[in-house]
Amino acid sequence: MNLPVRQFNDQEILQARGLKNRVSEQRPYAFLNEVEPSASGVPVETSTLFLTNRECPFRCLMCDLWQNTTDESVSVGSIPRQIQYALNRLPAARQIKLYNSGNFFDAKAISREDWPAIAELVETFERVIVENHPLLCNESCTDFQKQIAGQLEIALGLETIHPEVLPALNKRMTLDDFARAVEFLRQHEIEVRAFILLKPPFLDESEGVAWAIRSVEYAFSLGVGCCAVIPTRPGNGMLDQLQAQGAFSIPDLSSVEETLEQCLQLNQGRVFMDLWDLERLYPHETDLQQRLERLAQMNLTQSVPSSA
Repeated sequence: MNLPVRQFNDQEILQARGLKNRVSEQRPYAFLNEVEPSASGVPVETSTLFLTNRECPFRCLMCDLWQNTTDESVSVGSIPRQIQYALNRLPAARQIKLYNSGNFFDAKAISREDWPAIAELVETFERVIVENHPLLCNESCTDFQKQIAGQLEIALGLETIHPEVLPALNKRMTLDDFARAVEFLRQHEIEVRAFILLKPPFLDESEGVAWAIRSVEYAFSLGVGCCAVIPTRPGNGMLDQLQAQGAFSIPDLSSVEETLEQCLQLNQGRVFMDLWDLERLYPHETDLQQRLERLAQMNLTQSVPSSA
């Protein structure tokens, strides 16, 4: 590693922020339909909802999800109304993602009082996917699992297994914490996916690729079912500062391609590359649309085209 790692505290991360976007607790700040392959390779229509609720209490160095959150807890009943609002406008799907810019099992974000109404709204879905911090994986997860009709899957942020970079992300999590969370969830027949960062701060280009692949391998070794790799991007304030200081830069598009190719060739589980906003990140790349379509096809088929 040739980039010095520096630790930042909550106050420094907060001071680097800009303003939040204006959101309403009456509707999700975004929702969409997408298709992803199941573990058996069958394309599955998926309703993905980005719920509006109280900001996550963890101040991760790289996170920009706070931009679409509220400062206070939303009122009881607003989360079910948001879900209903989105489902009224989305086509039928077999699985649903309820992402809330933080932790589904943070009671200050999503009240347990809303669980019965949420369970009723998602009763037709075969799979319900939520996100959560590893330190908040406890009996609340199993309690919610008992209320829903479908299979519960929880997405956990592993980010990286790099021994210096992970502590620097201010996630307040160790690899042991992550492993314990995965073990607990799997013991209770809750499936797990992991979020992995491609080229977080303090890593150069080749290190960014290598550590993303190692992190995916580590997640699979614990029994994680699939991994979503996220190209790290500026825009949250702190990463913009680190970018100006030379301690962070976005991964090359070729690194995005190489990482997905190598992770798929591990044949250890499903791997998805997050393609959100890549058009904006790489406006000057040659054959951009063709390359993005190739990435999307790899996500869907879970295979590397023979022409690669």
